[in-house]
Amino acid sequence: MFAKSRLFISFGLLVASASAASAGDGQHFWSGNWYLSVGAAGFSAPKFEGGKHNKLQWQPLVSIGRQGPGPRFSSRNDNPSFAFIESDAFRVGIVGKFVRSRDSGDGRELTGLKKVKWGLEAGGFVEAYPTDWLRARVEVRQGIRAHSGLVADAAVDAFTDITPELRLSGGPRMTLATNDYFNTYYGVNARDAAASGLSQYNPGGGIKSVGVGGALTWKASENWTASTFVEYTRLTGPAADSSLVRERGDRNQLLIGMSASYKFNFTTN
Repeated sequence: MFAKSRLFISFGLLVASASAASAGDGQHFWSGNWYLSVGAAGFSAPKFEGGKHNKLQWQPLVSIGRQGPGPRFSSRNDNPSFAFIESDAFRVGIVGKFVRSRDSGDGRELTGLKKVKWGLEAGGFVEAYPTDWLRARVEVRQGIRAHSGLVADAAVDAFTDITPELRLSGGPRMTLATNDYFNTYYGVNARDAAASGLSQYNPGGGIKSVGVGGALTWKASENWTASTFVEYTRLTGPAADSSLVRERGDRNQLLIGMSASYKFNFTTN
C-alpha cells in the first residue's frame, strides 16, 4: 500500500502539471524525454513518532518526471512534488505525501488509543536558492482522511561537492501543525485515557519539532545513486507535552539509514 500510494501521488502530480504545461503547444502531455527512478531506503527509526524504541524499517523510493536540468539540490525529506514556476533561484509547485496508518501493532505503548487511518496530505511548496550552495524549502499540506489538520515543514540545506561524484549536505529542520493534527497523533481523550492508562491530554497547535539532518550522496554512475543519512529531531510544544510522549515515549528522535536508487531514461511520442 505504501509503495503504491507514493507512486500514485507522484504520477498524479505529474499528470496534472504536465497537462497544464502542454495545453498551449498542442502536444500530448506524455510526449518527450522522461525518467523513472526506483529504489529503496533502509533505516533505524522510532516505531512511531514520539516513541522511544527504534526498529529497522524500509521505504520505497519512486519518482517519475521529465528529463531536464531540474533542481540543483534534492533531499530525501522532500515529498513528491512538481514545479509550476521554476528558475535558477526559485521554484513553486504542488506537493503530496502518503500518511501511514498507526495502531497498537506499531508499539505496545499505543494500546488503548484510537487507530489512526492511512491518508494523504496535499498542498504546495516553495524553495529558494539564495546562493549556489544553499537551498531553503517550505511545504504546506492539508491532511486528508488520516487527519484534518495543516502541516508545514521547513528545511535549510547547505551542500557541497567533495568530488564530482560525492556530495555532502545538511542543515536545520522545523515542523509546525494545527491542533487537528496534534489531536489525531498526540491527543488523549477521556475514552483513550480510560483504555490506555495515559493521562488525558487536549493539545493546541504550534511547533511540533526542530532538528537537524545530513546526508552523504554518491553518484556511482549516470544512473545509480546511493546515500547514507542521519536525522535528529526533538519534539517540542504540543507534541512534547503529550502524555503519550511524557509517560511512554521520548522527545528525542533519531533516524539513521542508507538508500540506493536507479534511474531509467525513456522517450515517448
